Amino acid sequence: MKRSEINQYLRDAKERFNRNTFYLPPFAEWSPEQYLERAADYPEIQACQLGWDLTDFGRGRYQEEGLLLFTLRNGILDHPDYCKPYAEKIMLSHVNQKTPLHYHLHKTEDIINRGGGCLVFEFFNCIPGTAELDHSTPVEVPGDGTVHRLPAGGRLRINPGESLTLKPGIFHSFWAEKEPVIIGEVSAINDDHSDNIFFGEQQRFPHIEEDEPPLHLLVGDYKRFC
Repeated sequence: MKRSEINQYLRDAKERFNRNTFYLPPFAEWSPEQYLERAADYPEIQACQLGWDLTDFGRGRYQEEGLLLFTLRNGILDHPDYCKPYAEKIMLSHVNQKTPLHYHLHKTEDIINRGGGCLVFEFFNCIPGTAELDHSTPVEVPGDGTVHRLPAGGRLRINPGESLTLKPGIFHSFWAEKEPVIIGEVSAINDDHSDNIFFGEQQRFPHIEEDEPPLHLLVGDYKRFC
């Protein structure tokens, strides 16, 4: 992806979050220069991978397969300073922009439609110990006080205010329908480097063509720019 494209997607996301009165912490507005000046006083940002994140899953088709995220809080197990056992993100999915099928080895997460259109999910169980879909067993997905029981490949739609709980081992894909959706995630500790199992080859972080300076650093930029 070009950095200029990423910068524009960040501007658009900030405007949409503000319009829906979801306000980000101050460091969301830091320029790269401000981050470099302040990083030593805010070590948790890099250590826990807080901040902006955007991916095209290595496909180069962000509008068709992609997701924009901002990690608000996260922890590191057994770390004396960052031992909180939970994480929170806010995300933005555009109409028919799919997040590909994947599951988590350890993380349980609540996904909440925070506003916009309808959020559509597709579900499969995994074949234990593999990255393969189980096409034969039904899937159970808790949500808002009940349990949804679906056939393999079944779909669920959630409207603003509704949520689902996704347990480890449940393949899920999702996308917005009718209009973009602001998505909340409340979960156990998030580790995008080791806890995501995708169906088919994917790349979690994008390759970036630096055609202009970053508006804000992404979590994948911290080590490279610092």
